[in-house]
Amino acid sequence: MIELYTWSTPNGRKASIMLEEVGLPYTVHPIDIGKDEQFKPEFLKISPNNRIPAIVDRDTGLSLFESGAILIYLAEKTGKLLAREGEARWRAIEWTMWQMGGLGPIFGQAHHFLKYNRGKAPYAEERFANEVERLYGVLDRQLAANAYAAGKDYTIADVAIWPWVARYDWHIGDLKEYPNVVRWYREVACRPAVQRGYDVPIKQPEVPMP
Repeated sequence: MIELYTWSTPNGRKASIMLEEVGLPYTVHPIDIGKDEQFKPEFLKISPNNRIPAIVDRDTGLSLFESGAILIYLAEKTGKLLAREGEARWRAIEWTMWQMGGLGPIFGQAHHFLKYNRGKAPYAEERFANEVERLYGVLDRQLAANAYAAGKDYTIADVAIWPWVARYDWHIGDLKEYPNVVRWYREVACRPAVQRGYDVPIKQPEVPMP
């Protein structure tokens, strides 16, 4: 049994979608970041960086924070969505790390400046808007040559990237300039596990569709 500590954010949805995809039983513990519940001492014991998501594997006693680590752990535990060896494994890890180090942080900063604080820092708005477009270009070119982010198969890389793209209206508004991203996004959005995981821990409106 997996104990999942999460909230309705892109990073939180990575973990819930992954758990739905691999079919592990799990219990959800909502951590309302709007009420600063991520700073409670009991949560900090699991996630010392006071960020969601985090998990505790009751089968092993292992606790983990950081969404990328959680994705890799769950893939290794179940043998799903990450090849055991070879180039396919490393391509999936490569594109997962691309999301962790680039797309996620940049999109998050774009949300801060472009959605919540527009007009306060024009330089930051321009910088992050340009970087959002650059990253979408990278992803669009990758998906022009591949069915999924890391190649021909759906992997943890798609699970990592998709929830951030699902907030496209927060940072870019319209995906029409990136047709390969749109094709991929819609396909992933139709997966039953993605739809279930999207609603954890709180039922959401319908998944946005470009």
